[in-house]
Amino acid sequence: MNLLTATGANFSFETLFSTQIGGEKLTLPAALIMVGTALVLGFGVALLYYFTQRKAGGSTTLSVTLLIVPAIVAMIVLLIQNNLARAFTLAGALAIIRYRSEPASPRDIAYVLFSLAIGIGCGIGYVSYAVLFTVIFCAVLLAVSLTHFGSLGRDTLLLKILIPENLNFDGVYDDILNEYTTSWKLRRVQTTDFGTVFELLFIIRFKKGIDRKEFVDKIRCRNGNLNVTLNLMPDEEKVRK
Repeated sequence: MNLLTATGANFSFETLFSTQIGGEKLTLPAALIMVGTALVLGFGVALLYYFTQRKAGGSTTLSVTLLIVPAIVAMIVLLIQNNLARAFTLAGALAIIRYRSEPASPRDIAYVLFSLAIGIGCGIGYVSYAVLFTVIFCAVLLAVSLTHFGSLGRDTLLLKILIPENLNFDGVYDDILNEYTTSWKLRRVQTTDFGTVFELLFIIRFKKGIDRKEFVDKIRCRNGNLNVTLNLMPDEEKVRK
């Protein structure tokens, strides 16, 4: 059912969730409702992203992107509709554009896909469904952020140790790690400085009341006073890089 026909005597709650563009004809009021709704919902998603990710170093540029992507996608869908020629024209135009950015994290990609879904929903006429599922998914994402679901916690730290190439790194720090941490895991070993130095990457969780300076000093005594870095745990996908 066309969005504009769901008015008057035949309008009901059921028809509210049955509106869809059915043909090539597009009217200005319908287009304004769909694109305007997509813009409002995109603004809500951008606010949610800013609120949940501001302490984790979220991207300001991505917040703006999440704001405008739903409206842009909705407008594209409205203009293409069921016209195959328009779809190929758009694909050719987009192929000319080269878009470069830093690799996004899975979390950011999820937000972008969320925005795309909103734009498509509004563009094909399912405005009410777009609003409904935006509210549902925003509530889920907000709950995940407030409960810190999946977070490793602030007690989990990232330990990087540089050791000279003539030192056997296998088990050299096991006794220190067992003494000062409740759990630890060696995640990566790689060479640096043209192979003259090994870099060990550990994920550790300190015991309560541990003197961290004393812990670092003991490690430095064994690695020839090379760099020892202790950082808060970043996102899991960053650790794998």
